[in-house]
Amino acid sequence: MKVIIIEDEKRTAKELATTIESIDDQIEAVTILSSVEQAISYLQNNSDFDLIFSDIQLSDGLSFEIFNKIRLSVPVIFCTAYDKYALEAFNTNSIDYILKPFDHNSVAKALEKYYTLKSNFSSLNISSDNLLRTLGALSSVVQHPSASIVISHGDKIIPIRTTDIALFVYEDDYVFALTFDLKRSLVSQSLEELESVCGTAFFRANRQYLINRKAVKDASRHFNRKLQVNLTFNYPYQILMSRLKAAQFIKWLAQN
Repeated sequence: MKVIIIEDEKRTAKELATTIESIDDQIEAVTILSSVEQAISYLQNNSDFDLIFSDIQLSDGLSFEIFNKIRLSVPVIFCTAYDKYALEAFNTNSIDYILKPFDHNSVAKALEKYYTLKSNFSSLNISSDNLLRTLGALSSVVQHPSASIVISHGDKIIPIRTTDIALFVYEDDYVFALTFDLKRSLVSQSLEELESVCGTAFFRANRQYLINRKAVKDASRHFNRKLQVNLTFNYPYQILMSRLKAAQFIKWLAQN
């Protein structure tokens, strides 16, 4: 998951980025924006992110100016020293409001709220891309899982059923599909795209793995309250997930 931070205090911004990434290794803070002007310019030309953490009072104005000018379909978590803006914040795409000074626990709770919202809407087959539009306007856009994906095998382009795929793995800037008979093939889509088209039969364990429910044997507790996913076949690498993802994973196991 990709996060952008809008914060004009460099030290605070770096601390927030470090805290977010320490909570869940699936999260990457891709950029830090320090002003209304810079944020508007960036958001007008970039859309490859999933969540925004934003201060409210910036050096050149209030961050609400950004969200009034740029139409966004991603949620915002406000992180500010002032509680007087709370009502106005929730008139934007806000899903939470953290008061400074933030700590590990307050940021973790906000992220857990994001994951819970995303999980609940995913269980209803509502595309995560339309999460906020669904919350705000009860959008009826529904995403149906794809029965097959296209893989590259040598010089051939071959459709393969998602039910035959045990997991997708991101390695060295490429995504590969591993089937239950242990055949490995290059995939053109990103893990984010695959997560949206494969439906609830697959779970995003971390930044590297998207796993088929049929491939999961069980899970065991790991150091620092992480979970290790154990597969139904011999796989030579550990698949770990953060504490925040653990509750979502257990719920997914029970529902699938």
